[in-house]
Amino acid sequence: MRSEKRPNTRMQMIDIARMAGVSVSTVSRALAGSDLVNDATRKKIVDLAKSLRFSANVGAQNLRRGQSQTIAVVLPKSNADQQPVSDPFFISLLGELADALTSRGYDMLLTRVNEDHIDDVEGLVVSGRALGIVVIGQWLHHYVLTGLAARGVPIAVWGATLPGSNYFTVGGDNRLGGKLATEHLIACGRRRIMFLGDTRLPEVALRFEGYRDALIGAGYLVNPGLTAAVPFEGKAARRSLEDLFDHTADFDALFACSDLIAMTANGLLNARGLRVPDDVCVVGYDDLSLASQVHPTLTSVRQPLAAAAQALVDAVLAAREGKAPALVVLETTLIQRESSQLAASGVNKPKVAARSAKSAKGTKGAKR
Repeated sequence: MRSEKRPNTRMQMIDIARMAGVSVSTVSRALAGSDLVNDATRKKIVDLAKSLRFSANVGAQNLRRGQSQTIAVVLPKSNADQQPVSDPFFISLLGELADALTSRGYDMLLTRVNEDHIDDVEGLVVSGRALGIVVIGQWLHHYVLTGLAARGVPIAVWGATLPGSNYFTVGGDNRLGGKLATEHLIACGRRRIMFLGDTRLPEVALRFEGYRDALIGAGYLVNPGLTAAVPFEGKAARRSLEDLFDHTADFDALFACSDLIAMTANGLLNARGLRVPDDVCVVGYDDLSLASQVHPTLTSVRQPLAAAAQALVDAVLAAREGKAPALVVLETTLIQRESSQLAASGVNKPKVAARSAKSAKGTKGAKR
């Protein structure tokens, strides 16, 4: 006996659009309960969806009442950087999003998608399971997100401003954050400041621009040998840092593009006999709650995650209403702690990091 194939969500959406004589984006808006679709057209589309058994379970309930009360929060999974959902930054932002949505009367649907299938999240909206989508991180998927927005999918993205963006974006002022961190390290008397982060990622690229701005502003050259594409994922970051510290050029400070990278670096430096901050000053990014609990406590660039969560909810609801996409840039601030304080005597000369590194043979520039 042949097994009956499950209906294809994407084909059903196309079928509904063809039968109703409307665009796919109109179908998406109608099934999401958007007021931008007139009552007659919405009823026609909803009736067709029901007749095609377009939705099941939650989606069917949403079609009956005409509106979902759920916002989907999507975490893209990169093949290159396997950053887990348990990452401290993700956990912190997700907690704030859950609170922001609950306070507004919405439920949160958390989903993880592979980077090759991000456009599949459209099905969450057209099936009625969610009325809009919040995407945490652009990674390298700007063109996919642009396509979703062009098809009328209500999305809001935590990320950076990119050319040609047609979707709502909320993010910290990454360039300012990078500048503040680097200016602080320069003020601490450090000159060989290493940048740790993958500049292929839009937010990290902006933090690097701020790092570069601060160096140039202080009259220093930007040394490509003092940049390293350290990934966000914990184990991969540790491997990258171990190799870096074994073979890198001299440095007396680190600016890490996440607190997790900074904390991992602190432990590895200590294992090599280098003192933080006396020998190497360290600054992280995000100002997670852990930053004030580790030893030494970590200087970090704070992103206002509670405000970010509220802005993301505002943005996705505005997208659902068909409003023109807007950019929200939140102020970043530097929180100074022990990892970048000067030595108590104020006269300790930093060691050259490479001299204490294991297996170091000469100096070798780190990859950007």
